[in-house]
Amino acid sequence: MSENTGLITAREAADYLGISLSTLHKIEKQGALVPFRTPGGHRRYDTSMLDDYLEASRRNHGGGKEDAS
Repeated sequence: MSENTGLITAREAADYLGISLSTLHKIEKQGALVPFRTPGGHRRYDTSMLDDYLEASRRNHGGGKEDAS
């Protein structure tokens, strides 16, 4: 992948998120991630979009650390 585009492949995005390609596809079908498409139809992801998804996912699933005292 060309580093000057700032985009990564689907496999790289799945690795970045720590999920399988199948799960990445399911997330896309739900509309939570919308990849860029190359002229050839390949999916590409901006890491800032993936970071935003991770942050939203943490907020929605109560992933934040809470004071246990």
